[in-house]
Amino acid sequence: MDDIVVMRAYKKLVAQIVVSSLIVIGSDIRIRSLFGIFGVYELEYFVSVIFSIVTFIILINAFNLIDGIDGLAGGYSVICSALFGISYYRLGEYNYPLVILSVVIIGTVLAFLYYNLSNYRTRKIFMGDTGSMLLGFLLAFTSICFIDIFIDKKLIDVPRYHLQSAPVVAVAILILPIVDTLNVIMIRLYNKKSPFDADKNHIHHKLLKLNLTHRRSTFYIILYYLMIVGVAYYLRHINVNLLLLVILSIGFLGAYLPDLLYRLRNNKN
Repeated sequence: MDDIVVMRAYKKLVAQIVVSSLIVIGSDIRIRSLFGIFGVYELEYFVSVIFSIVTFIILINAFNLIDGIDGLAGGYSVICSALFGISYYRLGEYNYPLVILSVVIIGTVLAFLYYNLSNYRTRKIFMGDTGSMLLGFLLAFTSICFIDIFIDKKLIDVPRYHLQSAPVVAVAILILPIVDTLNVIMIRLYNKKSPFDADKNHIHHKLLKLNLTHRRSTFYIILYYLMIVGVAYYLRHINVNLLLLVILSIGFLGAYLPDLLYRLRNNKN
């Protein structure tokens, strides 16, 4: 409906709150602990519910914001789902249903990308807000499930895993939409504009400004943020707050590298 007649933002927000609440409260899929981030461990039920719903809404809209060029939201979703799927597979058969969900997301998005990246105008399709928000919702779901695996629920049939940095690893996997959204909001607030006003400060817009194609921009963005996941995995056993600082720092560096390259190129000219 939104892609056809354009719904008002508050209507979409209401729908997002309802759907997120159904998952968080109805299915009890929520962030129960921050594993020591900012000194916070287990969250009280009410705080956990509110924090989880807000997380869902932020990620839903963050994926909507990165859907600005061909292949980016879809390609990044495939990478995220693959990383989560491999993690679930390595964590044992108890998590196989989540492996199946990840494979389903990969399969459907690859089918979409076949047409989205087509060079033939008659075969080309776009994701639209509906597609990007759905992907944001599904990846928020898989990331929260990933974090939840490392919480010891003391149930007989549930295996026990331990990874103190689990929330930061999840942030690293979803770093592109998180950093891009935070960055554009900060720029808009600094310029005394509404956080909801559209602009050209997204990472993909900056790469297009360097005269790169949609495909090449998508490739470079995904490659850079895959490197961040590699750093998070390699440093996963260091202090959780230090790891979060490292991951966010490299993430924001990636948001400003295109600006630096653009200035260097103009100075040479």
